[in-house]
Amino acid sequence: MSLTNRDLKVIWHPYTQMKTALPPIPIVRGEGACLFDENGKKYIDAVSSWWVNIHGHAHPYIAQKVSEQLKKLEHVIFAGFTHEGAVELAERLLEILPNNQQKVFYSDNGSTAVEVAIKMCLQYWHNNGENRTKIIAFKNAYHGDTFGAMAVSGRSAFTAAFDSLLFEVEFIDLPDAANIKSLKSHISNLTSETACFIFEPLVQGAGGMLMYEAQYLNELMAHCRKEGILMIADEVFTGFGRTGKSFASNHVTEQPDIMCFSKGLTGGTMALGLTTCTQQVFDAFLSDDRLKTLFHGHSFTANPVAISAALASLDLFLDASTTENIKRIENAHGQFARKIKDHPKVKTIRQTGTILAMEWQTGSDTSYFNSLRDSLYRYFLEAGIILRPLGNTIYILPPYCITNEELDCVYSKIEQALEEI
Repeated sequence: MSLTNRDLKVIWHPYTQMKTALPPIPIVRGEGACLFDENGKKYIDAVSSWWVNIHGHAHPYIAQKVSEQLKKLEHVIFAGFTHEGAVELAERLLEILPNNQQKVFYSDNGSTAVEVAIKMCLQYWHNNGENRTKIIAFKNAYHGDTFGAMAVSGRSAFTAAFDSLLFEVEFIDLPDAANIKSLKSHISNLTSETACFIFEPLVQGAGGMLMYEAQYLNELMAHCRKEGILMIADEVFTGFGRTGKSFASNHVTEQPDIMCFSKGLTGGTMALGLTTCTQQVFDAFLSDDRLKTLFHGHSFTANPVAISAALASLDLFLDASTTENIKRIENAHGQFARKIKDHPKVKTIRQTGTILAMEWQTGSDTSYFNSLRDSLYRYFLEAGIILRPLGNTIYILPPYCITNEELDCVYSKIEQALEEI
């Protein structure tokens, strides 16, 4: 029996309607920006395998560091114990994050990093004797698939089956020149009951790669700061260079109180999440009263092997060549966007850093369930390119090691698709 048939017999895949989806493609190895299936066919991974891979597949340096760690310590309970890797990663990250971030809390994926952040904010006010439970978030947000993360995500088909079970959230529009004044006024009216404001800085990923300007986010953050509202920057997707700077929060001068990370944290090698916070947030939990403890943890919190991958990825990320590659991809995206922006099938095209998104003109509203998605997905797979459209929105989000030739191949196939589909 083939691997595909064995898979279909026993596996339930994520975000997949198993009755109608294409059979899964067995991948046997990766190298650089490419993946290879069991028949030797090469695929350019133009979406970084769900946005996690920033340095390329099977990177030898990360593999070496993971191998070395496995021979020393695979895991240790992180309640009451610690290890060198966990301390070193926290120290090194805090050096490059906004300078108000002072503490690191480890978890194991993006959704749980967000869950931790939400619990920190809600319990912060509880520990301080204030009843603030309302959370402000953007419409069309996506923060994860666990219940707290779903609650602060925009209501959609993703959450429909659970909407009645999700806590109430105040959803607001993305800020721009026309609405910033009214948004600030609206937030002021909610201040006394608001615990926090959570946002994906500059780019809403799963919402359709929706982008907004840093200056208006900064103005909104400054207003929240004035009103005493805690702020959570969800950098699970945007962190580690995706927006052209190390972190999307580097595009603004205001600083969040809490930040969430995962995806590119380990270079796409394995699962790890973390949440950072200010000393002020941390101090609200310091007490002789054990009931003020943050009661949250995971069996694999601060797993030494995952952290060894993160440390190796950080080494590569801070190397000058990575900065050069990010700028190279950014420039290439810009040139391609200018080339096709006036094509009649291009509804809109937008770019932030290494993220390029294009909405396909279909004569109907942009939608995650637009039927064009399946045609585009199949078209690019046949051409040896992994592009996973969000409905009729195509986006390119490659590993930083992608070559100019591989980028040109992706661009060329998109141009070809514009003529053929």
